[in-house]
Amino acid sequence: MGTEVSNWIAVASAEHVALGRVQGIMQVGHGKGAPLKRLHAGDRVAYYSPVRSFGTKDVCQAFTAVGVVRDERVYQGDMGGGFHPFRKDVDWLPSHDAAIRPLLEALSFTQGKTNWGYAFRFGLLKVTDADMDVIIHAMNAKVPLHAPR
Repeated sequence: MGTEVSNWIAVASAEHVALGRVQGIMQVGHGKGAPLKRLHAGDRVAYYSPVRSFGTKDVCQAFTAVGVVRDERVYQGDMGGGFHPFRKDVDWLPSHDAAIRPLLEALSFTQGKTNWGYAFRFGLLKVTDADMDVIIHAMNAKVPLHAPR
């Protein structure tokens, strides 16, 4: 019997997302491993980037990557300086950034909320098929349809 595929939104600066896309990986929560164990092979994941560069106020507020989790493996990488963040491999798909503001009323987790950014506070958010489909469409990405594994 197949397991349902889930949909996730991870949060990181656009600069960090771009690095992850090049390497075919994702990280969340400043390299924490436990949240990544919630994602499984075939799950769809999008990144929301509140800022362009980590530690700045250079506003981005856009979805900046979308892809499919490659496998079950969670492992540590080496970023130098003693930093060994946990990672998961992702097959990132061609897409365009999509500003979140035009999507606020279409997404169930932001609809009608003035403090919509609160939904992203933990760095990893499980969302509905419909929400992910809205994001994928806005990003003009070619992502596999949501289907059981």
